[in-house]
Amino acid sequence: MGSLQGLGLLVSLLVCGLSAWSAPAGVAAETPLEAFEGWMRRNGKSYKNVTEKLYRLGVFRKNLKYVEEFLHGRPRSYTIGLNSFADLTNAEFRAIYSRPMENRTRATAFRHAGVTPPSSVDWRQKGAVNAVKNQGQCGSCWSFSAVASIEGINQITTGNLLSLSEQELIDCDYSNTGCDGGFVEYAFQFVVSNGGITTEANYPYYGLQYNCDYTALSSNAVSILGYEDVPRCDEQSLMKAVAIQPVSVAIEASGSDFQLYTGGIYNGPCGTNLDHAVNIVGYGTDDSTGTDYWIVRNSWGATWGDQGYILMAKDVSDPQGTCGIALQPSYPIMN
Repeated sequence: MGSLQGLGLLVSLLVCGLSAWSAPAGVAAETPLEAFEGWMRRNGKSYKNVTEKLYRLGVFRKNLKYVEEFLHGRPRSYTIGLNSFADLTNAEFRAIYSRPMENRTRATAFRHAGVTPPSSVDWRQKGAVNAVKNQGQCGSCWSFSAVASIEGINQITTGNLLSLSEQELIDCDYSNTGCDGGFVEYAFQFVVSNGGITTEANYPYYGLQYNCDYTALSSNAVSILGYEDVPRCDEQSLMKAVAIQPVSVAIEASGSDFQLYTGGIYNGPCGTNLDHAVNIVGYGTDDSTGTDYWIVRNSWGATWGDQGYILMAKDVSDPQGTCGIALQPSYPIMN
């Protein structure tokens, strides 16, 4: 088939047979192709050729149907929608953004045991949380989680909110495996052993693993004394820790509802096969429903979720917490 004939056929396939598709509320007057092209513009997406665009349209169409069925189903405490991951199948999403994380436990002291936590905390409002970052397609969530916790305790201790270097950990922390995954606790230990960590400005993020820049490595901006684990399966202890500082946690974040989450308090499908590291930066209670929640900062950019955040149900019946959030919490120590 000639290239022009093939192009014409593919374009016809993009248009024909799609107009009868029913879109979710808000895009009902659009065909899937129109909705897709609008979504592409909003998310800055482009594809290398019409074949790839046709494939991504098919994926988008399936996610559109999934969102429509969700919206027409039983009431939920959270919403999903056509966010920046709407052109990925769930299998593709898992392959890019999740990495199996060993469910580890380590017996440590817990210095916050005697804390009486307030009813709500939001470290964003206290100036201890940077703008949401984006790990891209590098499996470096562990570095983003570790860095955010160090940034938080440093601001709480010194009053200075610095943006620190995830790339330093990816390139130089050989106890972890760069873009192929890692553990937050190993990252904390690397920062201890190295005598600190440098700034993002001094060692910027590239989203790929390179050789360690030893010159930048020696320019430490923040140091920590060590780290501790929160007692596992204990959301009350976790609440005490978050009352004092942002905390690193691991969760299972690879389900379709998590992929397409756009807002509300998440209590949807997930298990405890930990595959993603994030940060709890606060907690609170929904005024209208009385539902308790954790404020969780992700590293998938501000176009995912609620401006890069997700609220996750707190104090649930399962002691492991929503999506395993209470299984592996840890935090750095400065003093």
